[in-house]
Amino acid sequence: MRKMTPEDKPYVLEMMRKFYSSDAVMTNGSEEIFENDIEECISDSPYLEGFVFTDEEGAVRGYAMIAHSYSTEFGKRCVWIEDLYLENELRGKGLASGFFDYLKTQYPDSVNRLEAEAENERAIKTYGKTGFEEIPYLEMIRFI
Repeated sequence: MRKMTPEDKPYVLEMMRKFYSSDAVMTNGSEEIFENDIEECISDSPYLEGFVFTDEEGAVRGYAMIAHSYSTEFGKRCVWIEDLYLENELRGKGLASGFFDYLKTQYPDSVNRLEAEAENERAIKTYGKTGFEEIPYLEMIRFI
């Protein structure tokens, strides 16, 4: 795993298309959103960080994006795992767990949050093994 760079953009863009058209995500996103997200990740933004996962040959095979905020509910900084995508050949190899360990080390004394679709049982099982607990929320959104 390493920080996302401008050279990673075409690979991440393709993976975002796959991720957002899968059952793992409720919304489909758009090219404009994907481009904005990647640009935010590779800039010096204090809000969004991007990471890529590579195979043994160095080819980009996954990505993650985290957003930074503060949770008044928990009284501490919050790291939202916005996107976490791994190509099939990298799944089940401990990369997601390693990423969560990295976040714990890099952002101690913060709460980590993520969303998962109920149908994504494999991901939910992985998240549970790494210490995530379900919070039964109804989330609402308003676009301005």
